[in-house]
Amino acid sequence: MGWIALNLDLKLLLTTHFPNLEVTQELATPAAALLTRRSDWRLATRVVTYRSVEWAIDSFAPSKSPRVDSIFPALLQKRRKAVIPYLVRIFRACLSTSYVPTIWRQVKVVFIPKPGRTYYSGPSENRPISLTSFLLKTMERLVDRCLREEALALVPLHPNQHAYHAGKSEETARNQLIVRVEKALDQQETALGVFLDIEESFNNTCYDTMCDALVRHGSDYTIVRWIRVILEGRVAVETLNVLSMRLAISMGYPHGGVLSLLQCCLVVDNLLARLSGNGYLFMDTQVTCLLAVGKSQKHSIKTHSVGSSNRRYMVQRGRTIG
Repeated sequence: MGWIALNLDLKLLLTTHFPNLEVTQELATPAAALLTRRSDWRLATRVVTYRSVEWAIDSFAPSKSPRVDSIFPALLQKRRKAVIPYLVRIFRACLSTSYVPTIWRQVKVVFIPKPGRTYYSGPSENRPISLTSFLLKTMERLVDRCLREEALALVPLHPNQHAYHAGKSEETARNQLIVRVEKALDQQETALGVFLDIEESFNNTCYDTMCDALVRHGSDYTIVRWIRVILEGRVAVETLNVLSMRLAISMGYPHGGVLSLLQCCLVVDNLLARLSGNGYLFMDTQVTCLLAVGKSQKHSIKTHSVGSSNRRYMVQRGRTIG
């Protein structure tokens, strides 16, 4: 009975935070791209250089614990002159052929209690931390830098997006909202605010939605293809006491992934553009606010209908995403 209860507890934890999991015994090795173009290699050569790999390695704290491949940042940082030339060739080959080594796709999942709780009554009271290979995280850092400097330079994020954005936060979103409401009150206008809390959006977003968002922002096909391989090939490995379980992940952002925050911003950016004419504010990955202002009762009714229309669109969009 004790082993059965332990098995159920472990599976409940995993299925709560990683929906649609499938138990798997072996890791299927994804085949490299059969038709690799010259443009794939040119992009890989531009993204992966000695200096960029050195920068990515130095961006990690040296004291991080080793992952499933027993590699930790201090090891790479201390032996950089010997290691980086090999990493440059490996990373270029992986990016150009959309190949991700098997051990990089293993995700060790650790659950930690959420802070500030007086008691812990269920699996949702814990937060999953995904421990992935630092070699994969190093390569993700290079791709993240490329996306921000190239794709987002041409198609930037919406200015009303405040989450995971340099110089912005939930506080700046609240301040902007307060300023707009105070201005409406000073001018004796009516302000209608609609707040939407998207539950478990981080765990339920489809891979197609993530990749479509990358394409909309002009991301290179080679990068989109490589990111899809990372997403579709992930396998969560969790151990509770003496019991171990391995499950294939079929949706959601990688917890703790370097690219996850940027991907989340890209997904909601289309929604922001759709509602930009109605004072729409994005506060974080889950909470959104739509504020509309009217000067008269007639205008307020019209404002309310606009808000209702946008709420319906947001619900429809949420179903599409998740």
